[in-house]
Amino acid sequence: MTEAFYLENKVALVTGAASGIGAAIARELSRAGARVVVADLNLDAGQKVAAELQNAIAVAMDVTSSQSIEKALEQVPQLDILVNCAGIGLVGDISKTAEEDFERVMRVNVNSIFLVTKAALPLLLASRGSIVNIGSVAGSVGVKQRFAYCASKGAVQAMTRQIAVDYPKELRINCIAPGTVQSPFVEGYLEKYHSQEKDKIRAELVARQPIGRLGTPEDIAALTRFLCSKESEFINGAVIPIDGGWTAA
Repeated sequence: MTEAFYLENKVALVTGAASGIGAAIARELSRAGARVVVADLNLDAGQKVAAELQNAIAVAMDVTSSQSIEKALEQVPQLDILVNCAGIGLVGDISKTAEEDFERVMRVNVNSIFLVTKAALPLLLASRGSIVNIGSVAGSVGVKQRFAYCASKGAVQAMTRQIAVDYPKELRINCIAPGTVQSPFVEGYLEKYHSQEKDKIRAELVARQPIGRLGTPEDIAALTRFLCSKESEFINGAVIPIDGGWTAA
């Protein structure tokens, strides 16, 4: 194949792949020739995504449980690409963030990357594989009313850089930091916190990206594909914003 960023014969596992950005990444990696493992807590939804793809399977995975992760990986004898995409959000400043909610955000957004990456590490070392962590611009800049979320995404960036330092020749690991992306994640936020003024708040979300639109899951998926490909072999330990100019401004 001469197609750029091709992933023929690669096996890719994507967490949180049953919807939104994760599903778009699964589709794009499959389109690039990879065999995709669609990992999600919602197995039924994961199976629907896998059924759209060529040579894909779905596995049930609770990314906060080492036992669940190990059981899922029993179905994955080879692994070349790991995309840590599963994540949740939380609205509130430090005074309004309950301890149990902070801990839940950290379990899903931070502990999960530790647990999944550690469990998959032997397979990734065997293949000199590539890891892509889906972070957020919230790990680079302060976002109002996002105390726990910013803390968790800052940790994702730090883990990415640290693993790159420990394994500079054995694997590659990079972090994508999206701005606001039109996805079920954002729609859930609008419904929960702004159900009476969705259009107004959506316009405000658009306005903070200088390019003048929200990102799409496909935007993030395209960059993920590139970072997993041979053409990106000199990129390691990087945090790459894809945010319509938000952090530049």
